Amino acid sequence: MKYEVPIGPIHPALKEPIMLKFTLEGERIVDVDVIASQNHRGIEWIGMNRNNPVQSIYLSERICGICNFCHPACLVMAVEEAAGIESPERAEYIRVIQGELERIHSHLLWAGVAAHELGFDSLLHYVWMVREKVMDILELINGNRVTKAIIMYGGVRRDIKDEHIPKIKRMLDYYKQAFGKLAKLFLEDKTIKMRTREIGILPYEEAIKLATVGPTVRASGVKKDVRQDMPYFAYPDFEVKAITPDMLTGETIGDTYDRIIVRLLEVKQSIEIIEQALDEMPPGDILAEPKIIKLINQIKKAEGEAVARYEAPRGEDIHYVKLKSGFEYLYAWKVRAPTYINILSWRPMLLDMQIADIPIVAASIDPCLSCTNRVVIVRNNKEEILTADDLHRLSVKKTRRLLR
Repeated sequence: MKYEVPIGPIHPALKEPIMLKFTLEGERIVDVDVIASQNHRGIEWIGMNRNNPVQSIYLSERICGICNFCHPACLVMAVEEAAGIESPERAEYIRVIQGELERIHSHLLWAGVAAHELGFDSLLHYVWMVREKVMDILELINGNRVTKAIIMYGGVRRDIKDEHIPKIKRMLDYYKQAFGKLAKLFLEDKTIKMRTREIGILPYEEAIKLATVGPTVRASGVKKDVRQDMPYFAYPDFEVKAITPDMLTGETIGDTYDRIIVRLLEVKQSIEIIEQALDEMPPGDILAEPKIIKLINQIKKAEGEAVARYEAPRGEDIHYVKLKSGFEYLYAWKVRAPTYINILSWRPMLLDMQIADIPIVAASIDPCLSCTNRVVIVRNNKEEILTADDLHRLSVKKTRRLLR
């Protein structure tokens, strides 16, 4: 006998609103339907109506509280490309350090959440205690733990000072020592292994077909990483390699356990990148144009469009911008956050799983719904469904309007 179990959009187990409909045969999941867009904040529209393009940087930090560097960094890259602005070399190194610090804190935050979803709350508290070290360094460098307000068109707003470096290196040494314990707790614990091994499998071919990104796709054996494939900032100097689970275990299954492996190895990789960046960071300016009014006028006079790609902790982040001479703000701005595409992988991961597997499998892609939700169209109190043809027609119409 089949029956349907709806979860959400408001549910005690959900931190953000989303609707999941499961068709079950006993305890086994036989069908999955994901309905997003229960919450639309209109950030892109607001960003295109700010007083000037600099204000949009601080707005972009609010797309996601965890990825609060990657979104403004991606926006800044797109605007720099469209406006012909080049960032100084030292600033490019500082951007790399900021991005990898964010990757460490994000992956550790996820590891704690994953432990919680498995009912292992003592591990949640331990991991989040460990995470405090990187949060302290983020506060030391930026003044804030979360919305850092560090990046700027043409560079960064604050330097990494000589007195910061020993403290950052002590933090890195702390994580080197803690890494072995974290790996043992997550990868050798019998209960975690039983709850994650061969649970929520995303095969290699399916991962490519669904265009999944970040640790989700790399855990399926796909060596895809923007830092490797299309390096930006100072990443060409570091020869970043995409992390896959076979690097540790010699095999790739593409399950929840493999997604744990990838994130743990990426924390180790981030430590190595930060160390190298600190040792090789060149002297020099941190801003191409320190006078903010002059910078704003340069962007307002620019004409062009660009697409930027950034390897966020959850995967490839994409920002599109268009600048039009004489406009006070961004003429067009569109964001595609990594969860927007990774949500599609929930269906193949959850089919044939048990009800009890839903929390950890869903959490294994590290979903962020605040930066995923877009819009629901309601006319005359009736929700409207747009087909692929409708979306194509509307996209062509908008493109023609922008070109005018």
